[in-house]
Order: sequence, then C-alpha cells, then structure tokens
Amino acid sequence: MKVQRNEVLPYNEYEKIRNDFRNKILAIKEPRRIHCGEFFTFLFENHDTVLYQIQEMIRTEKISHEKDIQFEVDTYNELLGDKGELGCTLLIEIPDKEQRDLLLSEWKDLPQYIFLQTEDGTTIPAQFDKRQIGKDRLSSVQYLKFPLGDKVPSKVVIKHPKVEASASLSKAQQAALLKDLCES
Repeated sequence: MKVQRNEVLPYNEYEKIRNDFRNKILAIKEPRRIHCGEFFTFLFENHDTVLYQIQEMIRTEKISHEKDIQFEVDTYNELLGDKGELGCTLLIEIPDKEQRDLLLSEWKDLPQYIFLQTEDGTTIPAQFDKRQIGKDRLSSVQYLKFPLGDKVPSKVVIKHPKVEASASLSKAQQAALLKDLCES
C-alpha cells in the first residue's frame, strides 16, 4: 500500500512523536533486513518504512511547501512494489574506499544477477532501476523489485561471475515479506 499525502505530518508535529515512531519502525525493519554475504544488505520496504523515510526527509530538510512534500511522497513510493511485488533497497557496504571503487566497477552489472528463490524453487530475477548504474560503476544503493505474485520467498541469491552469496530467510522474515505481499 502506497503512502498517502494525508498520512505525512508537518515536520514540527513529527518531531513530537519521532522517538516512538522510530522505535516502531526499527522493529518493523528487523525481519525485513537480510544480510547476504560479506557486503550486501537487502532491506525490504513496506508502507511504514517508506512513511518513515518520507518523514525523516521532511524533518531533515524542513520541507513545508505542499508541492515539495508531494514530491517526496511520490519519490519514496517508487520504492514500494505493486500487488504481488516486493520492493527492496540493496545496500552494498564496502568500508574500504579503494576496494569499494574497484568492486563497484567490477560489479557494474550486479543487479541482473540478483534473485529471490521461492519455497517451490522458482527463481525470480530482480527488476532494477537502470538510473542507479553509472557509465563506469554501480551505485552502492540499489532499488530492486521482485514480482512474486503469490509465491513465498525463501532465499536471496546473488550469482554474479565475480561474487556469489545467498541467505536463507528465517520463518519470521518469510512471514514479514508475505504480509507485505498481501498488503501491497
């Protein structure tokens, strides 16, 4: 379910509830955060995680003009999947700058080698935003979508010629993602 403009609080009102809201969102994010291999963290987004990002952006930038608030809502809603689809932010976390520059160049085509495997063994390739891939390298933040329909994800898989990693989903992770699929 996409975030609606009327759900977004003005930054001064949000500030009053921020700590409680942040704690709630951290708990929501926990089963949706999947570490895969040494460098990859998949954060599956839902309505609440996106609302949090919108609120934080409005707070940080002190955005108050209606047009600008709607822009943030529209932009962050792009992270969410449609019905039967999971939206995901992939963070490629390489602490060493030189290594990061080298690997992001070597892995430029990485998104086309990312999959979700379902309980029945079906492999669902990631759909990715080509704007996140530069001429010479990959951005360290990628926005992915996985069109699963009604299939239950069981594993995240990266199978690139230069890097392979996978992570099996726990029952709690599967339940959280299945809930998001049903609510989208």
